[in-house]
Amino acid sequence: MPGIGIVVVSHSAKIAEGVVELARQMAPTTTLIAAGGADDGSIGTSFDKISAALSRASQDGGAVVLCDLGSAILTSETAVDFLDDAEQARIVIADAPLVEGTVAAAVAAETGGDLGRVAAAASSATGVADVHADERDLRGGDAVERSAVIVNSSGLHARPAAELVTHASSFQAEITVNGVDAKSLLRIMGLNVGVGSTIAIMATGPDAEAAVDDLVSLIEGGFGEKG
Repeated sequence: MPGIGIVVVSHSAKIAEGVVELARQMAPTTTLIAAGGADDGSIGTSFDKISAALSRASQDGGAVVLCDLGSAILTSETAVDFLDDAEQARIVIADAPLVEGTVAAAVAAETGGDLGRVAAAASSATGVADVHADERDLRGGDAVERSAVIVNSSGLHARPAAELVTHASSFQAEITVNGVDAKSLLRIMGLNVGVGSTIAIMATGPDAEAAVDDLVSLIEGGFGEKG
């Protein structure tokens, strides 16, 4: 199935590479390309690097671009302007923080999101959300509810959080964990729950019961981690 690629544009090659390295821990099969630094390796941006990255990242289903500072956005926009109309339609430059936006976009791409969903995931990293709004949305429906205890010693850190989001995204159901959207990596990571914590899972929709059963099994199985 065609996938969405992610391009990380930074004035620093090391920053771009580091962000890609971090995101790849949670999205190992997604195309993630760093386009950092000027052509001579100094601090800056490179039209040629960005253009090459766009070509590689968008060859399947399109690409989402994340940038650090204003001139990185301008250079990226210029690179997109040089593409033909069909290619331009497959590129989105996200208005999102570089690190959080890249991680959120990468997880959305890893779980099969289309261009719109991946771009929206990146943008969702901007601002502070009402973490209880998601659960209120489910309360009016015929919700399935269960609890589970975190047993892996590292708790719900980045990798387990990404795995939980991947599982949740595979079901046709609206799902919350401790009141936040189970399909949003940033909200799940923001729960900051450790070993021994009891968390509440709630779901509505066609796959609600199967989704809750799957997440309880995933959590109580320690996300495949030892201890």
